[in-house]
Amino acid sequence: MTGLQVLQPGPLSLLQDGGRFGWQHLGVSPAGPLDLSAAAWANHLLGNHWGSPLLEVALGGLTLRSQVDTWVAVCGADLPISVDGLPRPNWSRFALHAGQQLHLGFARSGQRAYLAVAGGFTAPPQLGSVATQQREGIGGLHGDGRALQTGDLLRCASAALACVASVPWRYIPDYQQLALLRVITGGDALSFNEDQLQSFFAQHWSLSPQSNRMGARLCGTPLLAPALLPARQWSQGVSSGAIQVPGDGQPIILMADRQSMGGYPLLGWLHPLDLGRLAQVPAHHEVGFTAISLSDAQAELRCFYRFFRG
Repeated sequence: MTGLQVLQPGPLSLLQDGGRFGWQHLGVSPAGPLDLSAAAWANHLLGNHWGSPLLEVALGGLTLRSQVDTWVAVCGADLPISVDGLPRPNWSRFALHAGQQLHLGFARSGQRAYLAVAGGFTAPPQLGSVATQQREGIGGLHGDGRALQTGDLLRCASAALACVASVPWRYIPDYQQLALLRVITGGDALSFNEDQLQSFFAQHWSLSPQSNRMGARLCGTPLLAPALLPARQWSQGVSSGAIQVPGDGQPIILMADRQSMGGYPLLGWLHPLDLGRLAQVPAHHEVGFTAISLSDAQAELRCFYRFFRG
């Protein structure tokens, strides 16, 4: 099988799919795309199944040469897209013919773009998934957690679609606006003093450059975390979006490559669909938070999955 050859991999381009589930009891994180919405739109534009393998391209700088006649879709960070030097629109699908070069320039806003191909990329699964997890050295094109490298071949089949298509404008986020992220309070939230909870929601937090696919670290006026209850003598299971408050009072929001256990107090959980918006925030830029009820978050998530998964 032929596919797309990597001429320039960019700073960090990772093969991802819907995630690796069912192994967290052994400490294996789910991985998968950081921006679930952008990845879902890229696959949806091509008629791919939910979670079909695609590329997460951090910052841009990716160049591929096609060996097949196929169609691709790019969604996410605002970056220049071209085929043989001719521009192509973001949040859209378009044809890519054998011998042509596809180039993704560097992001003007946002941090991650998602490149899907009709039918999805093909790679040997590890523990049921091709999702790349660099820290654990699992998944990806070679099964060892490596990012894409020059000379790699992204295997895919030829495909033909009827015409170009784009995501409706109202569903395309503006990454230049302040990210106001929704939080489901819970966990140890009642153990925090009320003024500390108000401080979390009232201030704007800066995203630390130490953030990565494992966790987004916030910088701001420190929170005074409550002392853990004497009954808790061990760590507990954590999920993506969990907002941990370590001893320095600077919250950490767990992302796709997170650990599976944690002992820091939990203030709550970020709305699952807002994790993607957080993943598009550059270092040193500010984010804000607002509260949302569990029922409202669940209702929105049901609509999301009903649309993309059918």
